[in-house]
Amino acid sequence: MPSLPTDSPGPAPYPAPPAQPVTDHTEGPEPREAGARRAGRVALWRVAALWRVAALWRAPGLALSLLVLLLVLGWALLPGLFTAADPLRADPAHRLLAPGAGHPLGTDHLGRDLYARVVHGTARSLGTAFAAVALGVLAGGALGAVAGVAGRAVDAVVMRVVDVLLAVPGLLLSLAVVSALGFGTAQVACAVGVGTVGGIARVSRAQVRRVRGGEYVEAARLAGVAGPLILLRHIVPNAAPPVLALAVTECGTAVLGVASLGFLGFGAPPPAPEWGALISTGRDYLVSAWWLTTLPGLVLVALVVALHRVGRALEREERTG
Repeated sequence: MPSLPTDSPGPAPYPAPPAQPVTDHTEGPEPREAGARRAGRVALWRVAALWRVAALWRAPGLALSLLVLLLVLGWALLPGLFTAADPLRADPAHRLLAPGAGHPLGTDHLGRDLYARVVHGTARSLGTAFAAVALGVLAGGALGAVAGVAGRAVDAVVMRVVDVLLAVPGLLLSLAVVSALGFGTAQVACAVGVGTVGGIARVSRAQVRRVRGGEYVEAARLAGVAGPLILLRHIVPNAAPPVLALAVTECGTAVLGVASLGFLGFGAPPPAPEWGALISTGRDYLVSAWWLTTLPGLVLVALVVALHRVGRALEREERTG
């Protein structure tokens, strides 16, 4: 048989694909795909925000609570927009007037406009309560963080102190502290703040212990990051949301505590308007001028209920979200 030629050409090879230019993604403008993804995330965030607003208005109780908070914050920040009356101006000729067109909440025993005194007293009452909660968050959060990351011995000592704080009723503890510190707005803020430390410390400890076992914390520890930096950069930011949600609820309790101490005479000295002092002054006129105590008390109750309602909603959102 004749032999096949060895130099016969084979099938034609496929043409080589054209060389693609190498794109350096580390410099230059953002790739189109990444920009589209980022725009998509922004759009989804906006849709989620609109959905949350719609869901809020489907919850009339929460919406009403937010409106109450906005109104009270407006009183505290810009009282002159809501009333032009002087809260310290006495007019004995118009003393103990019932609520009417000229005086929406009536007048007190010296003829001072009660609505103006409630509005102008909001800043002092609300500011004292917020300062108390801020003190409680700082002290309680620090105690909880130390107990959550320290050893068993430190954890046991800190939590026994927290148990003692929780065993004493908040108002009784505040009375003991303010009796030792003296009268005044700052002393009331410290006294009420001490009463909020225990609950915030317990929640802070639980959240820190939950977060410190996360993979990102272990990765940072294996990378050689120092313990304090891990606590500040990774643990505290992820453990803070539940604590802040609890702080909103504690604001309602703090407002009630500040008013209680003001009612007992430990708050701002007269004639400064303060909610607790207003209610205390009106108790001598419950029969002849019921509005002196009832109407400021209703404002106080509305604010406390609104703060608790918003705080519970934030806690529920934090658990489900």
